[in-house]
Formats: sequence, structure tokens, C-alpha cells
Amino acid sequence: MSKTYNIAAIPGDGIGVDITDAASEVLNTLASSHGGFSFKFTTFDWSSKAYLERGWYMPPDWEVQLKKHDAIYFGAVGWPDVPDHISLWSMILPIRNSMNQYVNVRPTRVLKGVTAPLSQIKANPKELDWIIIRENSEGEYAGQGGTTHAHGPNAIATEVAIFTRVGIERIMRFAFETAKSRPRRKLTMVTKSNAQRHGMVLWDKVFYEVAKEYEGVVEFDKMLVDAMTVRMVNKPESMDTIVATNLHADILSDLAAALAGSIGIAPSSNLDPTRSCPSMFEPIHGSAPDIAGEGIANPIGAFWSAAEMVRWVGQGSLDKTADQLMEAIENVSERGIRTRDMGGQASTKEVTDAVCKEIEAIVGKK
Repeated sequence: MSKTYNIAAIPGDGIGVDITDAASEVLNTLASSHGGFSFKFTTFDWSSKAYLERGWYMPPDWEVQLKKHDAIYFGAVGWPDVPDHISLWSMILPIRNSMNQYVNVRPTRVLKGVTAPLSQIKANPKELDWIIIRENSEGEYAGQGGTTHAHGPNAIATEVAIFTRVGIERIMRFAFETAKSRPRRKLTMVTKSNAQRHGMVLWDKVFYEVAKEYEGVVEFDKMLVDAMTVRMVNKPESMDTIVATNLHADILSDLAAALAGSIGIAPSSNLDPTRSCPSMFEPIHGSAPDIAGEGIANPIGAFWSAAEMVRWVGQGSLDKTADQLMEAIENVSERGIRTRDMGGQASTKEVTDAVCKEIEAIVGKK
């Protein structure tokens, strides 16, 4: 009996539309090549263009609509005519918070055919193989704070970073379990407790409490975030799984993507580990208004995010299928069918068509 996975597709803005269309095409090819499962996409036009026309991104019943789906596939949000804090706080951050997506997972490795910018990584691409676990609900993204005398010369703005024992403990346990499941069984915790003496000190304290339960099972260490940027560049082979706060991991994962060759290839998963709400999958790149509509956006991050979505909705039953999608991506990249940001000349459609054909070839052989 065929299983249908209901996916809420939110293309958003700019190249988000192009890469969401491309990911849908690749996923449908993957499903039709295998048989036994399929995807049903429901597209929601919650874009900045629509916001400017009607005054809102999402309708009042948006939570009800999204909870009808097995997963959410998100393109990108952001447009020059709308301030970024409005677009983010009107859509993606409310979805993450209301859907209990307190874990953000960002894998990074050098894919076949991709050239890393640093010489030591070029010589041995396997030295960079990380998973960054980002706390996805607290920190500087909690939305606490305010502005006083906003229109005067003495304006005061506060941004309150929120850290709770519950929030820290659950992300640390997820990070340790992730590290435990990987071959190297190594976890690096990122902090800034030398300067941020309250929230970050609690972050450290809870980390070491949880770490006691994994002694002898997971090797762990601690890094200040500024020193971490140096270590990522100079000693990439020394790390495996990384856990960091909402803000720190957001920044570090962009650096990781650049070190791996392009921000256009990096995926992310916004997970509700309890599975009480649908999880959301998106590439980490933005809406790129400067190249929107030109057909040159890199769809690899979108495809990789789609592969992570396949793993999640399949709950173990589709892991090999997701591996085949990743194999197709790397085979196409290795053959030189790449977009401009990766040193190629292919269009979004050309890369998409090539990956679809490769999927059919791989599945047909097995």
C-alpha cells in the first residue's frame, strides 16, 4: 500500500520560489522511481509580495493549516521592500516557536565535485564533516526586549537573551545523542561565558551536568565562540558534532557552509523531536533578491534539505532512499554540472534535470 506524505510548501521570496519548485520536482522523481510512497504538496503563498498587497504574511489559522501536514518545506524569506525583522517575525520565527521546533540541525561536509576554499580541506575534504546543532527557540531570538524613546535622540533599545534550564538541557541531550550516533562520538560545545556571565554560565553548567551521563561514551570539549571560528578554519579535522546557541550557531553554520564550498549547498532541519508538530526543512541561504528570477540559483542546499526531510518523515524506513538522493546530487556535481557559485555554468533547471535523471539511473540499478 502506497504511503502519501503531505508536505506544506512555503516558497516565500526571491530564489525561494525557484529552489522550492526544483526540490518538489526532485522529490516527485525520487518517489515515482521507487514506488510505494509519494508526496502531496500544498503550496502557501506567504510571501513578502503578498504581504505588501494584503498587509499580512500568514492568516490567523496558519497553525491549524500547517498541522495537517507531515512536514513543512520552506524556501526563503526576505525582500528589500520589507524590513527583515518584519518578514522574519511574521513567518519563520513564529513557525519555529509555535511548532515546537526547538532543534535546528545543520550538517556540513565537502560534497564530491565541490572545491573547498582552504588548502588543507582541498587536500583532504573528509577533514570537514560536521553536524552543527543549533538551539532554535531561545537566546537572542526569543523576542524579549523593547525600545524606549524610539523617535528621539536618546533612543534606548534592549535585546534580552533568554536561557532556561529546560531549553538548555533538552538541546544538550539531543546534541549528545547525535554525537553518540556518529562514528567519532565527539561533541564540542560553544559558549561565551567569559563575557556573558549569566545566561552563558547557565548554558555551561547544564552542559557539564548532562555530560556526566555520557562520560566514556562521548568525548566532549568546550570552546569560546570567537576561538571556535579560528579552530574551524585551522583545525577542521578536530571537530565532529557541535552544539551552540541560537545566535552563535546561526553565524558558525554560515562559516561552515563557506568553508565547505558554498552557502548554496547547506541544508537545515527545524525539528520537533516529540513529533507532535510538523518539522520544517530549508536551505540556509537567503532569498537573494539580486539574482531572483534569473534561473541561476543553486538548488543543492534545497535538495539536501529535501533529503533530510525524507529521512525525517520516513522515520528510518527511507534512509536508503535519502542516501540515493545525496548520491545523485554528488554524482551530478562531480560531473561538473554546477551553478556559478560553485564554479560552473549550469542553470537551476539544468542542475535539477540532471539530478532527476541521475536518481532514475541510481534507483534503476538497485
